[in-house]
Amino acid sequence: MLTILFLGDVVGESGRSAVIARLPELKRELNLDFVVVNGENAAAGRGITPKITIDLLRAGVSVITTGDHIWDRKEIVPFIETEPRLLRPLNYPPGAPGAGMIVLETAKGKVGVINVQARTFMQPILENPFPLLDAAVNEMRAQTSNIIVDAHGETTSEKIAIGRYLDGRVSAVLGTHTHVQTADEQIFEHGTAFICDAGMCGPVHSIIGREIGPIVGRFISNLPAAFPVAHGEARLRGVLVEIDETTGRATRIRRVDEPGAMSEIAPA
Repeated sequence: MLTILFLGDVVGESGRSAVIARLPELKRELNLDFVVVNGENAAAGRGITPKITIDLLRAGVSVITTGDHIWDRKEIVPFIETEPRLLRPLNYPPGAPGAGMIVLETAKGKVGVINVQARTFMQPILENPFPLLDAAVNEMRAQTSNIIVDAHGETTSEKIAIGRYLDGRVSAVLGTHTHVQTADEQIFEHGTAFICDAGMCGPVHSIIGREIGPIVGRFISNLPAAFPVAHGEARLRGVLVEIDETTGRATRIRRVDEPGAMSEIAPA
């Protein structure tokens, strides 16, 4: 059995510190074979830097996926060409730096990861993900049937549509972007694990990772405001997926909601 941990959007310093601190212990505790983390908000809440990428990989992350904030830090543009384990959405036009997919070896065989961005209410509006996913999955299945798709999007309907479209062709379609963990984890009829949104790795006392006051104030006043990243207690949210590595079919998916520091774990 192939055991994969997928962590939702890492937000700011508290989120990335929590992932780096807890991941080595979680790898031992959960007997993980592979770890995927969405890191597009890891740098002060927007974008990711080369240093943060390296820190996450050194902590035990196998692949870092992203989304609409991938280019927010200008230094990532040349760097992404040198680090294939940092993905940008597959559906950028030809010529965009980096890649939207990768296949890596594990002790239990090859695992592929595809990063795609949905289009509804998303900026920038990228190419239609469905035909591009067809081509990417067909290419990847020549190497492995163990395939994880990060579907980075705003609407539940579009992410469910991607999951249903790929059911039986990939091991899991796991949503990111909203920072709110949904309770719809399931395995579709043909063996693809799915969740609309894996959630967020970041500050608990926040509104999707940002300080509460400015966002509430914006809703009340409709006036522009800065939304600083919140601090304090963090939690790691995502999903644990078990896959039959001989078929690529998921056998189990469960939500993960872990404290960000060992000191926050209550004694048994």
